[in-house]
Amino acid sequence: RKKMELLLILIICQCAINSVETHSVSKPNVILLMADDLGIGDLGCYGNRTLRTPNIDRLAEEGVTLTQHIAASPLCTPSRAAFLTGRYPIRSGMAAFSRVGVFLFSASSGGLPSEEITFSKLLKQKGYATALIGKWHLGMNCESSNDFCHHPHSHGFDYFYGLPVTNFRDCKPGQGSVFLKGVQKALVIPVQITGIALVSLAIVQYIGLLKVPFQALGYCLLTITISLVVLIFFFYHFRHLNCFLMRDHQIIQQPLSYENLTQRLTKEAMQFIGRNTDTPFLLVLSYLHVHTALYASENFKGKSKHGLYGDAVEEMDWSVGQILDGLEKHNLSDKTLVYFTSDQGAHVEEISSAGEVHGGYNGIYKGGKSTNWEGGIRVPGLLRWPGVVQAGAYIDEPTSNMDIFPTIVKLADAQLPSDRIIDGHDLLPLLQGKVTRSKHEFLFHYCNAYLNAVRWHPGNSESVWKVFFFTPNFSPEDSNGCYDSHVCFCHGGFITQHDPPLLFDLSRDPEEKVPLTPETESRFYEILGVVHQAVDNHTRSLRAVPNQLSWDNLLWKPWLQLCCSSVFQSCYCDYESGGSPLEVQSG
Repeated sequence: RKKMELLLILIICQCAINSVETHSVSKPNVILLMADDLGIGDLGCYGNRTLRTPNIDRLAEEGVTLTQHIAASPLCTPSRAAFLTGRYPIRSGMAAFSRVGVFLFSASSGGLPSEEITFSKLLKQKGYATALIGKWHLGMNCESSNDFCHHPHSHGFDYFYGLPVTNFRDCKPGQGSVFLKGVQKALVIPVQITGIALVSLAIVQYIGLLKVPFQALGYCLLTITISLVVLIFFFYHFRHLNCFLMRDHQIIQQPLSYENLTQRLTKEAMQFIGRNTDTPFLLVLSYLHVHTALYASENFKGKSKHGLYGDAVEEMDWSVGQILDGLEKHNLSDKTLVYFTSDQGAHVEEISSAGEVHGGYNGIYKGGKSTNWEGGIRVPGLLRWPGVVQAGAYIDEPTSNMDIFPTIVKLADAQLPSDRIIDGHDLLPLLQGKVTRSKHEFLFHYCNAYLNAVRWHPGNSESVWKVFFFTPNFSPEDSNGCYDSHVCFCHGGFITQHDPPLLFDLSRDPEEKVPLTPETESRFYEILGVVHQAVDNHTRSLRAVPNQLSWDNLLWKPWLQLCCSSVFQSCYCDYESGGSPLEVQSG
């Protein structure tokens, strides 16, 4: 009988322990911190010795550092779509076949489709309070200026405070333009052809070789004039039309002011945490730092060793510290999973008009934003959850920003969607040291909608093979980026196709300096064969979906324009300083 009693006590104790363990990893708060265009080499915890990032480094000291954390795309819009859905952007139509791979205007009709299931939707269904603060960049309206079909509210976020598009140079007076050079190049030839055609028609009309109705010439000239006037108006007013701050469905500052902007974003995040101390919450704090236009408040301006870029990094680090201190203040640190990353690598081609480097540092890795060289896709990956996740651990297995989706969905006791492929994998077993191998045997690297490269980590090997089907043509040739075009492109004369593909072993050559050959790698063709089979399997899993980044979905549509006053009043308002925000009006 005593043995039975002892056994019963042991069973009860074990059940209690299991209950505590289950409770400790069930329905935590989740804070996801995402930088914009931050290089992996910009942080102290990844080897930087001159930029001061003590708060971000604290996440590494108290949590796990992922050293092979991969963005699903080297561009903002598709990378963020993959992050929210756990799926390659090609599956949701968020990968472009054209040259432009991101949304440029607030009044574009493309965006993250409503059919897509985001982690915020699933956590909201499980009783989480959800908020997105900062940059969105995944669309706004579809057919009218107030349908908000792509708005964060339509994707599971209860609260939104931030920018609907992104932070452009054009948003900050005196910082130049990301469009001017491209527009000039694009318009020169069409304007010249049109001018020559009109002059030629006028000449043949005058000498009587051809009778062209003056009415037709008039209509043609009128159409061209109206088009040019609209274009000039749009780019003259670009800042007002595309750079504005919203709270939920309301514009509260148009155009955006950079004054104490990071402090305002941080304050909003802190207030959201304070409102939800007794409720599980999901907070996505999507920083504008360090995308250009660069900015920093007076407390940080001129304080770093790396100019305005360094000031911006250090200001963002301060903000991370405020969030961590806020969790401690509310006794929420042990109940909260915190994740820090960047949407892609540093934009190495960012040089100011004064010649100052405005792009970040990707460490030893080649290339940067817009390329699938490691510098463009290998990003910081830091996760902290005291008592649950290992502290001070380093994991060199391939992981993806798509892995956040299944990880936090399972933690919230929600069900993963069964009607679609989820490309991410639950990170928790890896983070807790219960397994040592990543579930990602293959990762597929897209340049817009074009399959650019494949990463293969065989289960019985330490090697990480990377195969490139094409590579971007750097300009100048001996540089580390596409400086002549500001970003690298994905097709035509901008790339070099490789047959056979280039092969690297990242475990021996992380800098991707020396492609392997049949002479230097005996299994060269065997490796390519395995990768080609994986590509075939992956390609068969894709389904045709509407292209959200088609030219039709990318172009500015005046009837979708958000405006807090009217276009004729230059879409101007500022309710951040006081007063009540107005409902947005159509342009």
